[in-house]
Amino acid sequence: MLRTRKIRWLSGTLVLLVLLTLLLPSTLLPQAVAAQTQSSGIDAVLVADVSNSMNTSDRDKISNEAMKMFIDMLPVQGDKVGIVAYTDQVEREKAMLEIQSDADKSNLKDFIDQLGRGPYTDISVGVAEAVNILNHGADLSHSPMIVLLADGNNDFNKTKGRTQAQSDADLDIAVKEAQAQGIPVYTIGLNADGKLNKDALADLAEQTGGKSFITDTPDDLPQILSEIFADHAKLNVVKLPSITGNGSYQEVTVNVPNDSVLEANISIMSSKPVEIQLTDPAGDAVDLNSDAAKLSTSKSYSLVKLLKPEEGDWKLRVKGAPKDSIDINLLFNYDLQLVVDPIKTKSYKKGDKIDLTAKLENGGQPLQDQDLYADMKATLVINDVDTGKSEEQPIENTGDGFAGTFTVPDNHQYELVIRAEEDSFYRESAPVIINAGGAAGSGTQPTTSAGGEDKPFPWLPVILGVIALIVVAVGGWFLMGWLKRKNRGFVGQMIVEIRDENTGDKSYPQYKKLASFRGKFHLHQLLQLDPELKETEKYIFTPGNGDRIMIRNTAGGTLEKSGRAVDASSGVELKNGDRLSIPLQQADKTILIEYLI
Repeated sequence: MLRTRKIRWLSGTLVLLVLLTLLLPSTLLPQAVAAQTQSSGIDAVLVADVSNSMNTSDRDKISNEAMKMFIDMLPVQGDKVGIVAYTDQVEREKAMLEIQSDADKSNLKDFIDQLGRGPYTDISVGVAEAVNILNHGADLSHSPMIVLLADGNNDFNKTKGRTQAQSDADLDIAVKEAQAQGIPVYTIGLNADGKLNKDALADLAEQTGGKSFITDTPDDLPQILSEIFADHAKLNVVKLPSITGNGSYQEVTVNVPNDSVLEANISIMSSKPVEIQLTDPAGDAVDLNSDAAKLSTSKSYSLVKLLKPEEGDWKLRVKGAPKDSIDINLLFNYDLQLVVDPIKTKSYKKGDKIDLTAKLENGGQPLQDQDLYADMKATLVINDVDTGKSEEQPIENTGDGFAGTFTVPDNHQYELVIRAEEDSFYRESAPVIINAGGAAGSGTQPTTSAGGEDKPFPWLPVILGVIALIVVAVGGWFLMGWLKRKNRGFVGQMIVEIRDENTGDKSYPQYKKLASFRGKFHLHQLLQLDPELKETEKYIFTPGNGDRIMIRNTAGGTLEKSGRAVDASSGVELKNGDRLSIPLQQADKTILIEYLI
């Protein structure tokens, strides 16, 4: 009976896939996929060079300040952040943490404050590990990114025989994987000693679609981080008037242009502490630790975050030390996408006119705030795929969207993108592909022979076509199953302790939630252990049936499950309450794990 139901289910799946293949217009499918994958969420890995050379190139620990400020600029909840600190090996690592509260941000910033220095440097190690973290812990609906803070120089341990050519080869592999996964790398070059390898950092950013920046002072951080956020989230940085402190409060107007703003980040950079007050458009004082606003401070910056701010003029009052220069940047956060209405599915030819319309959407629904359109300008970007040439033409703002007409200039293939922009943000649509090559879909009708004699029905091509569709459908079924397994999530948490076998001492219990992982993760990634415990990478966790998980040991040897030695080379299942004892071969330590749902 079970087999019969399975066959019926599989048959139904095949029929559905065949019907979808036959009935859905091919040009609509990419647009549908693009619409599903658009998201304002960010999954970021912050990568910091913590080698001893940074004592001169980053003597003020700008990298720490930059990472903390990046975390403060993120939305209050929803985004995910991981951290990698490297020398010629991964010194410290923090797996992707989903931000749900101020405590999560404090957790990340405390981790950053604990980073130390070490000998030697190999930039490929940091970048490769960041890509690995995103591959294993990123949310598929989020937009991934890497922010690298380094001086761009390598310094290898001669006793290990590592060469520049080997490092370059490893970096090239990581870059190609980042390119394939759509992961831009933004680089911040730290140049306090003037020895920055800016070309290496610029090349890394350019290859992956990121941007490169250089600084030797914390004063540049608000502008740099604002530009990174702006580039990644399609925003524009709004520069507010600078202030020279005089010991009294000075007022700056912060205009929130519409009620579609989710958050407003006001970054304030000053060499000395400042005092801050805020009033809303009604003139009422705003508590800077409330549901309306949050204040974050560090030794070199202050950041005020307005949450769902009311439209209108807010008043920021800043008191700084006399003659102290105070720079202020403003960055808005919107949850908006620009979506182009589907066009007819056909092949076009030179001279054809194609009408295009696009609208802003919020959470998949048309934008209700029509005022946001008022000051927006829209442009149609036309890329000729055959020649590589690109041109732009303005299109009309209709008051509730954008409309224009594209006249096909030649029998080529074109990629069309609509870009809409105003002072605080811009959006670009997913590309629309126009096939004007004239090779397909010419619209001609079937003809008969000259004598008007009907030809026999072509059964063989039809049968071959059906077989081909079935093969495609079966392949699609297996592909969907593989993708589902690859991206399958975890439930529950693990309580972890580390026992020193020389002293018998145990670490404090660590509570590790598993919901952020997809497909698989390894023990080292879960624990952010020291480099000497890297052998824990050989212990791989994958989802099991129900609420269970599997652990597999790829290094050989045994582990203990609930007090009994087991061979985990082919996998051991863990259910709620099971305990593991994992003795390490290369260190006198044992990892103790309890799995709880």
